[in-house]
Amino acid sequence: MLEILYDDGPCLVLNKPPGVLTQAPRGIDSLEVQVREFYKQREAIEGDIYLGIVHRLDRPVSGAILFARHVRAAQRLAKQFEQRTVSKVYWALVEGRVDSDEGTWTDYLHKRHGMAQSIVVPEGDPRGKLAVLHYRVRERREGCTWLEIELETGRTHQIRVQSAARGVPVLGDAQYGSQTAFGPVTDEPRERAIALHARELGFRHPMRDESVRLEAPLPAYWPPA
Repeated sequence: MLEILYDDGPCLVLNKPPGVLTQAPRGIDSLEVQVREFYKQREAIEGDIYLGIVHRLDRPVSGAILFARHVRAAQRLAKQFEQRTVSKVYWALVEGRVDSDEGTWTDYLHKRHGMAQSIVVPEGDPRGKLAVLHYRVRERREGCTWLEIELETGRTHQIRVQSAARGVPVLGDAQYGSQTAFGPVTDEPRERAIALHARELGFRHPMRDESVRLEAPLPAYWPPA
């Protein structure tokens, strides 16, 4: 069952559960497949339909994600992402203590060829792409820190890589060095959650040019906010 946060004209925003791919090759379940089926049933359409994927969330990440129902809307929304006018706020529980109450992390990231993984490279490395995020500490708990993060750029696994590079990986993110389990236990490791949630998403409605700002509720297994 899709958890719909916003459904207006060509725009659909969902609260993505962890463990589900945003998009996948034919024959593999994904959020894209589920949204297509949702529209086909609601509109009584047979055959394929258009669905614009204007951004993605990593498989183990939960939270607000936006889809577009027709080409013109998808193009206008994609342009907002390209021009960085979309606001994206994440909540993350990271291992250890982040000492500064707020700050900016700046790195250069390289997505490894043929792998769903990014690494930090030196500033002068031609493979590197600038990655910038701003954070503030919401709360410090025993063994972890709760961060609120606003992305200035949108690189592959950006928050996960930048956190791990500072010795504070996201809880449950074994791919980037976390030693602490998080969320429900699953038989399939790829379906497990990490403590990273797309909390807020803000954009301009592509047809009416109105401001839209949405908040995605936390999954039940998170500690109380």
